[in-house]
Amino acid sequence: MTPRLVVLEGVPLAPLTTLGVGGAARHYVRIGKPEQLVAALGWAADRGQELLVLGGGSNVLVSDAGFAGLVVHLAIGGIEFESSCESTDVTVGAGEVFDRFVASAAARNLAGVECLSGIPGLTGATPIQNVGAYGQDVSESIVRVSAVDRATAEAISFENAECEFGYRDSRFKRDDRDRYVVTTVTFRLSNGGRPAIRYPELAAYFESAAIASPSLSDVRDAVISIRRRKAMVIDESDPDSRSAGSFFTNPILTLEEAALAELTGAPRFPAGDMVKISAAWLIEHAGFAKGHVAGNVGISTKHALAIVNRGGGTAREIVALAAEIQGAVRDRFGVELVPEPVYVGEHER
Repeated sequence: MTPRLVVLEGVPLAPLTTLGVGGAARHYVRIGKPEQLVAALGWAADRGQELLVLGGGSNVLVSDAGFAGLVVHLAIGGIEFESSCESTDVTVGAGEVFDRFVASAAARNLAGVECLSGIPGLTGATPIQNVGAYGQDVSESIVRVSAVDRATAEAISFENAECEFGYRDSRFKRDDRDRYVVTTVTFRLSNGGRPAIRYPELAAYFESAAIASPSLSDVRDAVISIRRRKAMVIDESDPDSRSAGSFFTNPILTLEEAALAELTGAPRFPAGDMVKISAAWLIEHAGFAKGHVAGNVGISTKHALAIVNRGGGTAREIVALAAEIQGAVRDRFGVELVPEPVYVGEHER
């Protein structure tokens, strides 16, 4: 039996994103089960409509014109634990709030995702972007990604190596962009493992608090505290959190490129045989201070890497500010900043 779909028309997308900008979806359907997803794929194919899969809306910039196809809003939930002697496999529905899973892992003393606390959005998006923060990436703990092929509507599963993870990257974002819809993600976490404290800011937090051996819950609390100071935790009362989080990825340069770019004083972190440079430092040293205002949008007063909707902002304003920042950094340092959010629809520039 074909699952029943409730397809709506003209649904505003701005309220479904953390930036709060963008027009409406021509058609919209909320999906709670994989079989409904298959039915939605068929519905769009039969009508020749483009498909947009929307999760928590924390990493998208929807155009003011909206989206002219079918928006599939994923709501496939569930968190299932399967324990062995040393580890626990946790299978999480793509529509499950990612931080709910991270919180449950810390509460059960399962190590592997504690530094990812407070990240907004849904779990299904995390392998696509290879989400990471404070020295930890989801690629370190993902063992399997289950998905549906948009073209064939067939279920498929990818082991970690098959996902081809890179820095804020994967096959799902690169070679197979828009080919698969993630339905579940399985993480392998260490039972009673030690927390990962690799990031200097996190280590400094515990040093100042005189906590020599922090627990997983301590690390979770610390990360959320640090993120909140930077308005990187969604908070209705904080206008600085009306953003997509970090708007640009930290550029990764060869040692030669970093030397030529005159980056003396820039925070940098090892990335294999290359070096990762702080995008926030580049932005501020290119002339864009925290709190910079550009019409109804601007830069967060707490973190130079976040572009915020100050109220009444438009996608066009955000695109224009992002382009202005990119141009200034390019002119000053010869470094190209790459936006992290996915641009949806036809954007005016």
